[in-house]
Amino acid sequence: MPSDIPETNEAGPVDPMALRRVCGHFVTGVTVVTSGRGEQAAGTTVNSFTSVSLDPPLVLVCLHADSRLRAVVRETGAYVVNFLAERQKALAWAFANRATASMETVGHRPSATGVPVLTDALAYLSCRLAETSEIGDHTIFVGEVVDLGVPEPRRQPLVFFKGRMGSLGEDEARAQRVVDGNGFVQAAT
Repeated sequence: MPSDIPETNEAGPVDPMALRRVCGHFVTGVTVVTSGRGEQAAGTTVNSFTSVSLDPPLVLVCLHADSRLRAVVRETGAYVVNFLAERQKALAWAFANRATASMETVGHRPSATGVPVLTDALAYLSCRLAETSEIGDHTIFVGEVVDLGVPEPRRQPLVFFKGRMGSLGEDEARAQRVVDGNGFVQAAT
């Protein structure tokens, strides 16, 4: 039986923006990854997070080659994944820009590793750096979870879908749009 679907993809290289649009159909949570201690403490908005293993307890985050947080995570040897709640959209945008929010202006406390945990986070995972891997234009940071919590279990999560950040069930017209190829937010509706 003939098929219209080719057995191999001979179309050539995949356009990065097309890949971004297709991957945008996968709903992800929104996190702020924090690292550093004292004056070095910093954070950045990340949706490239996943659980890797329950035994041992491992998770990973991916940071772009240009991320200001990469060197901080490497030097500190630890990071915290702060899961954001739907009402923390402004906080996510503040940490998504190149001129990121300052840890001094955001409520936080030290985790077991000494890295900041955002006090209003929906949940958090504090991790000791276990492995790193340079893949494409990102670094994968695998961390062993050493401290965790769900301080706000009744709140809804902040999600990212089709280039927009919002809540589960939020009207698409009210969501904020990511407009450039580096994932930086430039406009809100």
